[in-house]
Parts: sequence; structure tokens; C-alpha cells
Amino acid sequence: MIDVAADPEALARHAAARIAGLARAAEGRFAIGLSGGSTPRRTYQLLAQEAMPWQRIHWFWGDERFVPADDKDSNYRMAREALFDHVPVPPENIHRVPTSGTPAEAARAYEEELKSYYGARQLDPARPLFDVQLLGLGTDGHTASLGPGRPELEERGRWVVEVVGWQPQTRITLTYPALESSRHTAFLVEGAGKRAILARALAGDSSLPAARLAPSGELLWLVDRAARGGA
Repeated sequence: MIDVAADPEALARHAAARIAGLARAAEGRFAIGLSGGSTPRRTYQLLAQEAMPWQRIHWFWGDERFVPADDKDSNYRMAREALFDHVPVPPENIHRVPTSGTPAEAARAYEEELKSYYGARQLDPARPLFDVQLLGLGTDGHTASLGPGRPELEERGRWVVEVVGWQPQTRITLTYPALESSRHTAFLVEGAGKRAILARALAGDSSLPAARLAPSGELLWLVDRAARGGA
């Protein structure tokens, strides 16, 4: 499904309201996978203003740069400053991607964290890992840190891998099996600079990592008018 907002602010407000509504309607614990980059920052700021069941929401990340938690490029830091610093989230509910040791060790540790939360070693399509998974769309079609043509795209056994040599900074990313294990998946896409790649992704261009994602639940594209091309 494609939902077109008038502008980035309307997009962020719609995304925040939708996430909050799903969390309030759910029973028991609720898992949200966060996206990094600049696009979701406003959504996180608006989430901080929502009435949310903070005590039972658990927060994860789809990917992270292998930098310290207080680094300006840290996806965790962005979410903390925009959201967690302003709401009563129990610290134990924030499942930050580790960025100590080696990248391979960090990836293994985060996979163990996910499996511990999930309560099983194998993913069951009938029981998704996440309730909501937020994702972005890069101008090259990447999502999380799954880049075009990369070997990580073919990984089906591991839930988390290290990504070395794709970007200047090493990254830790969830693989397709983990990213796809979600009841609700939403791509947030804004700006005219994303118009061409969004059109290719929506057309199902299989060379784009974002277009290859096949979530177990609902897939929603939340885009603004500039990205959609005036739709």
C-alpha cells in the first residue's frame, strides 16, 4: 500500500500517529525496529508527544554504524536525542546494537539479543519478531545496510551480519529474514531526490535491496508528494 503525504511534516505526523495507534491497540509487549538516517528523526520527535504504553514497548534497530554510542553518526544517538531522552522508556527496553569488540562479535551479540527477546532460535512466520519495522530507502535502493550487489543480500541463516567495505564506516545490519519478520513494515521516503529510486522500487526492480524485501505482514510505503512525483 502507498500512502502519500503532502510534505515531510505531514508524513512524520502520519507515521507517528500510526505507530502510536498500533502500540496502544496491542496487548502485551510490543517490538519496534527503528530506522536510521535523517528522514525518521521528525517521526521520533513526534512519537515523544504521543500517549504510548512506554513500559511495554521494546526498541531495536535495523542497522547501525560501527561507531561509539555518542558518535554524531550513531543511529542510536539520533533516536535517543529525538525520542528516548523525552519519554519514560525503561532502559532495559532499549536494545542498542553493540559497537564494541570486533564487528563480527557485535553482529553475533546482537543476533543473540534478538533471539533472547524472541524466545527461539528460529523465526516462525506465524509469530513475527517485530510488531513494527521502520525502514528507509537510499538513493541507490539500499535499505538498512543491505546494499546493491552485496553478499549480505543472500544471507538466510544469520539474523545479523557485519557489513565491511560497502561504506566508509563498517556497519551492523539485520538480514532479510529478521527484517521481514514483522507484522507491519513501513518505508519512510521523502524528497524529490528519492523520486526516481522510489519509482523503481515500487515497480519491483529486483536489483534494489529495498524492492526485494518481502515482509511477513503488511507493507506500507509512507512517502511525501515530492518523492512520489506529485501524486
